[in-house]
Order: sequence, then C-alpha cells, then structure tokens
Amino acid sequence: MTLGIIDRGAPPADRGLYSGGVPYQDGPMPLFARPVADERDGLLTFLAQQRDALRACVLGLTDEQARATPAASGLSLGGLIKHAGRTERRWVVAGIAGRPLPGLWPIENWPDDFRMGQDETLAGLLGYYADTADLTGQVIAEVADLGQPQATDADRSVRWVLLHLIKETARHAGHADIIRETLDGQRAGPLTDAYDAGLGSSAQTGAPDR
Repeated sequence: MTLGIIDRGAPPADRGLYSGGVPYQDGPMPLFARPVADERDGLLTFLAQQRDALRACVLGLTDEQARATPAASGLSLGGLIKHAGRTERRWVVAGIAGRPLPGLWPIENWPDDFRMGQDETLAGLLGYYADTADLTGQVIAEVADLGQPQATDADRSVRWVLLHLIKETARHAGHADIIRETLDGQRAGPLTDAYDAGLGSSAQTGAPDR
C-alpha cells in the first residue's frame, strides 16, 4: 500500500504538545517527545504522543479496513480509537471533573467500546478522539494541584489518572501496531514518519459523527 500526500486539514490540537525532539539526521529523533517544562507539561505531552501513536496506526485506512479484525485478539483499529476516546473521556470528564456522562458513565455496554459499528466512520471516531483531547486539556488547566483527588475516587489523584491514561493509551497503541501490520503489512515506524510528515487519508479530515 502506498500512502499519497493528501491535505488532512488542521491537525488535532494536541499534536503540537510533543513535536520536536533531539537532532536526528535531518530532523527530530523519531518517537521522541520534546523537552518538557514541568510535571504537568510532561504528563500532557506524553499522553499526546501516545494518542498520536494510535492515530498513526489508522493512517490511510478505509472504514472497512478500520472495522477489520485480522489478529487473534478480535480487536479492530477503529474499535481501539473508539475505546481510547471513551476511556479518556470517562476518566477526565467524569472522574476528575465530576461531570455527568450519560451513556458512558456508568458503563452500560462494555463490549461496544471496542466495536466500530456499521454506522460509525473512522473520521467520526478520530474527531471524537480529538474533541476528547481538547476536553482533557481544558479540565487539567482548571486543576490547581495534580495531587488533589479526582471527584469520583478520593484515593486516586489527578496525577494518578493522567499516568494511568498514558499507560492505557500506550498499551493500546501497541495493540494497534500489531493489528495494522497483520492487516496490510504497514509497520509503526514508517506510519509514524508519514503521520508526522502530514500524509494521510481524506477519511481523517471529516467532522465527527454526532
């Protein structure tokens, strides 16, 4: 499969959080997060980097390919994007901010988190994920102390939630690497390079399906 140069429109707002790294040949070191200013910046930067690892794994795919489940896990790439967006929104909007999330929290249908429905599009799922990242930035900006407890669990701090989300997102980015290579042979390194260079599919420029 050859990725063509296509105008992807404006990148997700969190992309700039980790762009730039140490010198490597003619550009920044691949997969390196940029230097961070402080703990809060570091947590958000590394979370943004792992989100982009997931986004890179769906580069150039059709909706049909995003629904495919070619690996033994039975997971799809579209389903992983959907799950990651929902999970982050639950932890941040419901957990940290204490805001209601009807239909998402409490969880009503756990298997649906991992299933990309026939009425869902990859562009829509990516749009939802980008909106979730924006919400996370807004909520964390209002937190005075990362050590304060989240609204729904006094034993777990805001810092704990962000660390958990980095772990969760990185784990699923690894799943996505395997699924994509099984699907069409594309590997994480070239996909990440292409993503960072702005190559992609028009399927990823649409508005979210709401």
